[in-house]
Amino acid sequence: MRRTLANHLFLSPAVVFVLLTVIYPLLYNIAQSFFDVGLREVTQGGASWVGLDNYADQFGRPEFWHAFRISLVYSFGTVALTFAMGLGMALLFRKPFQGGTAMRALILLAWVLPTVVSANVWRWLLDGSYGLLNAVLRELELIHGDVFWLGEPNTAVLAVIVATAWSFGPLAMILLSAGLQGIPQNLYEAARIDGASPWQQFRSLTFPLLRPVSLTTALLVFIFTFKTFDTIFLMTGGGPGGATEILPVYAYNEAFEYSRFDTAAVATTTLLVVPIAMSILYFRALRSEETA
Repeated sequence: MRRTLANHLFLSPAVVFVLLTVIYPLLYNIAQSFFDVGLREVTQGGASWVGLDNYADQFGRPEFWHAFRISLVYSFGTVALTFAMGLGMALLFRKPFQGGTAMRALILLAWVLPTVVSANVWRWLLDGSYGLLNAVLRELELIHGDVFWLGEPNTAVLAVIVATAWSFGPLAMILLSAGLQGIPQNLYEAARIDGASPWQQFRSLTFPLLRPVSLTTALLVFIFTFKTFDTIFLMTGGGPGGATEILPVYAYNEAFEYSRFDTAAVATTTLLVVPIAMSILYFRALRSEETA
């Protein structure tokens, strides 16, 4: 009993930390979505129970569904580009070559850099007046004049997708590299003996055997991306004209611009529900993969 009590006491600081920083804020946010909470209620208390009225209000707003749609486009676009970048880099570093270790370390910098640094770097690269991308394109005579990549709706969405994928690409590379190392090499030797080309080996061996790791990578990147706030807030602030206003930015505006903390709680609760639904689909796909 003393040993068991000691084990629980050693775990108690971590448990208390998780309760205070994760569980309590999560439950408080969900509870707040069922009350009428404005700035006065936050400072003075006395919020009244409204039940599902906040959800009905939000689900009836075109602005909410616009933010939800932009979040899905942004998340799925980032997942697709991140997976392609990660798989390409994982295949590149699969076999050792001179300078490969240093190159891998440089690539990992994109992941470990603080978001405020990487977002401002991308703002400088894509600036319409003095950005590096415009300067290069003008030298190549591909454009004439200034192109404001973050000032047009379509290019702004593409820009934030590229910037986010650039940050998460090294994470995907690490996960997929681990999956590639788990594939037996004798399978490739047998395929080469049978006359399979590199593309046939990739299509018939590498990609199918990477399916469990690929699903895990896609789910993790989707969860990280769906709740991303800082990259878009620093690059575009949700603009131009709400073109990049994803749910986290929408919730921020609801809470801190309009002091509607109850409807902001509805948006942030949606941020919790969607990844949970994706996780359920992931586990079902993984279970069917194991039973097949």
